[in-house]
Amino acid sequence: MNDLLIHVRSLDPWTRAAEYGVGLAALLEASVTGAFVYPSPLQVAPTYSSPELLAAIFASARETAGLARAQAQPFLHWARERGAPQAAWHVAEGDAAEALAHIGTWHDLLLLDRGSDEPSTRGPAELARLILAVGLPCVVVPRHAIVPVSLDCIAIGWNGSQEAVRAIHAALPLLQRATRVVLLQGPLRRTYPEITWKPPLDIDLYLQRHAVHAEHRPLGNDAGEAGEALLEGAAHVGADLLVMGAYGRSRFSEWALGGATRHVLADAALPVLLRH
Repeated sequence: MNDLLIHVRSLDPWTRAAEYGVGLAALLEASVTGAFVYPSPLQVAPTYSSPELLAAIFASARETAGLARAQAQPFLHWARERGAPQAAWHVAEGDAAEALAHIGTWHDLLLLDRGSDEPSTRGPAELARLILAVGLPCVVVPRHAIVPVSLDCIAIGWNGSQEAVRAIHAALPLLQRATRVVLLQGPLRRTYPEITWKPPLDIDLYLQRHAVHAEHRPLGNDAGEAGEALLEGAAHVGADLLVMGAYGRSRFSEWALGGATRHVLADAALPVLLRH
């Protein structure tokens, strides 16, 4: 992975995603881009607004844009100090998912903050919408600092699903750097009866072709507790990163992730790479 993108949601201090993303770029000797996205005044203005209110909203947006653009040199300097000399800074106006999807067209991985318990911060629906909309593998970073950034042990949530295969494919450059890869194997996803039979992937052979040797660690058979089992398994093997598919059991709307994914995003103490 040569180009990492960070959704920077706070300029002072830098967020956990920024800290982890810059550290990961240093580890991978990759370039890193910080992207700050603020809403368009037209997005936040009430439907019926007085001229005075509209003027204030536009003035506030201009001030936010100015403050964000002024962070370019501080971000580049901060990244260089932490071992990532190839850094860039972008400021965008509009919907975060659309802006990140656009910038992401020339990046390999997106770093996102899980957010905090404060009501003003990103909610689970917004985080899910970003993961499903940007078209990039995403690493969701927990609320506490990850120091040092390491890829010594990577755990994979494996159930044979297409989402899990996509996540593993996206994570191959990271898996190839790990000294230990552990497949946390749950019940294999059953194919819907109305769909033509599809041959299963031989995951061990696939990984071996990419110079990755994986251990197997079985999980329980209770699908309702899959998220908890994944986190327990990752903690047991001392994983630095968990790789899993973004969908779970639910696909009823673009913002609703499956139950296992929601549980992992809510409670994970380690970074999680997802790909839908």
